[in-house]
Amino acid sequence: MLQPYRDVLARPGALAFSGTGLVARLPMSMVGIGIVLLISAQYGSYGLAGRVSAALVLAQAVCGPQLARLIDRHGQARVMRPALVVSAMSLTALVVAASQHAPSAWLYLPAVLTGATIGSFGSLVRARWNHALGTDPRRIHTAYSLESAFDELVFVVGPVAATLLATSVSPVAGLVVPVVAMVVGGLAFLSLRGTEPPPTSAAGPRPRGSVLALPGMVAIVLVFVAIGSIFGATDVATVAFAEESGRQELAGVILAVFALGSLISGLLYGARHWVSALHRRFAIGVVALAVGVCAFFLAQSLWVLAAAMFVVGFAIAPSIINGNALVAELVPSGRLTEGLTWVSTGLSIGVSVGASVAGTRIDADGSHGGFLVVVVSGAAALVATFGALPSLGRHAARHADRVRTAHHADARATEDEPPSPTAGATVAACELATDRTADLPDDARS
Repeated sequence: MLQPYRDVLARPGALAFSGTGLVARLPMSMVGIGIVLLISAQYGSYGLAGRVSAALVLAQAVCGPQLARLIDRHGQARVMRPALVVSAMSLTALVVAASQHAPSAWLYLPAVLTGATIGSFGSLVRARWNHALGTDPRRIHTAYSLESAFDELVFVVGPVAATLLATSVSPVAGLVVPVVAMVVGGLAFLSLRGTEPPPTSAAGPRPRGSVLALPGMVAIVLVFVAIGSIFGATDVATVAFAEESGRQELAGVILAVFALGSLISGLLYGARHWVSALHRRFAIGVVALAVGVCAFFLAQSLWVLAAAMFVVGFAIAPSIINGNALVAELVPSGRLTEGLTWVSTGLSIGVSVGASVAGTRIDADGSHGGFLVVVVSGAAALVATFGALPSLGRHAARHADRVRTAHHADARATEDEPPSPTAGATVAACELATDRTADLPDDARS
């Protein structure tokens, strides 16, 4: 099962940029829950905690795609190094303001600055994979699956670490580790210039408009907004449910179990080559996630909630993998970072809305109200998915036509070349190999 992952990681520089990118992504799983734990402890309000967290995520959603366009145009290191410094300083300022119990209005400015400059290291890593692997769809599928598994590993470790630090050491401790990981991992990643995709500034005129104008992009982003709302509401509701159960320190563990199910499914999913239509697999994963989260609303104990989250988590990674793969097919290679960042933006907007609304409902009705927001978000994901299918289906048909046209063009070019002395033997060998692999499963064929 691990051989496909060994193959892609054997590419020059791949292990280094993937590993440092993993560290740089740690804040994405710790900052949200760290803010909720810090502000709820200092100010006694989940609503305020959700709103400040939402302000950070919303700023990231608005500014992230613009930052990504600059990255595509001028290069990852040139844009992200100064942005990283601003983001780390702003998050530190937020920690200081909250720990000093500053007026709540003072919490929003550093939260917005952090979100506006934090960027999306997951998109940067995936852009490097595309640069390293070219157009090989099987290896890109494996690499994207690996990165989704790493995303989930971050969400296994991060919430547990943030919760333990915030509840056992100090409410501010849960946000110290993200700052360190952001600086150390981010700067180490950006120092690897050999694997950085070349900027497009010298390749032609500046691209106009947004990649959202491309057919199918808006549909994908709307689906990810709904998925993000599920995640944001689940985070806040789980913290509240654990506190009501008298075990707040287990909130991070429960959320880590959710991510663990996704981690396992991501590794299994990426080890196999799939031949069914990509947009159908995307839809199946999202529907499974949206329907499954309804079980959270019915859970009466932390252990039942953990079991439900583990099972439902198996739908997360395949959905994220397929969504990113659809974007990679839709957008030009020179604007891939922007396209992938819009997926993150959709998630971020959804997380912002879900966390904010769930926080408000929890203040009014307890954790039960928060999980009700999760269920409503799941229903929105279903509506968005079924609404996206026609557009994605049309894209799949156009993509298949392009592949067939390219294949026929290659075949005609080959026919025009003079035959080599070994051509007959080569064709015979290929036919024999085809006969021998006809009955093998897809993931065993080459």
